[in-house]
Amino acid sequence: MTGPTTPLRFGVVDLETTGLRIDRHRILQLGLVIVEHGRVIDQWSTYVKLRRPWQRLGPRHVHGIRRRDLRGAPRLVEALDELADRLDGAIFTAHNAAFDGGFLETAARAEGSRLRIGPRLCTLRLSRRLDPDRLLSHRLGDLCDRYGLTIERPHDALSDALATAEVLPRLLDAHGITCAEQLAPFYDRTDAPAPSPRR
Repeated sequence: MTGPTTPLRFGVVDLETTGLRIDRHRILQLGLVIVEHGRVIDQWSTYVKLRRPWQRLGPRHVHGIRRRDLRGAPRLVEALDELADRLDGAIFTAHNAAFDGGFLETAARAEGSRLRIGPRLCTLRLSRRLDPDRLLSHRLGDLCDRYGLTIERPHDALSDALATAEVLPRLLDAHGITCAEQLAPFYDRTDAPAPSPRR
């Protein structure tokens, strides 16, 4: 268990999907970045094979994923199981964690994956709490602009996860967060419905 003297270890996750509805759309790409002591120590990404070859890819103008990108990709259950292994011991973190966490939990149940997500730390919530009057945009791209960071390939799962991982220590510092006990106000409720990904 993470305590006041244990280094905080975050598993920053981002997804690209065929759409925004958890009950009908599919995961196309997973990205994961492990952050410890404010530094990226590992990263991983995979495309996911479609259940049926004729399934629609959704908004390609947004995510840019082509059918040929998915050739040879692992099945969803294999990708989720690998994500579970890589997340072990890390705090699940995402920009709009209710969306990414909800998609993953629904997929894990449907596929029989061993992936289980505990509390979801939300960088969107961390950022909004710094702006109680909502005078600023808290989309990931706008946050990166404010902090002088660059997203190499917007809406690529690994690129977005890396950008979130770079924003994360700045948000933690702004809140004075140094231990796990201080994270509780920034977790999303796991029993709440997942909103659309307002980044």
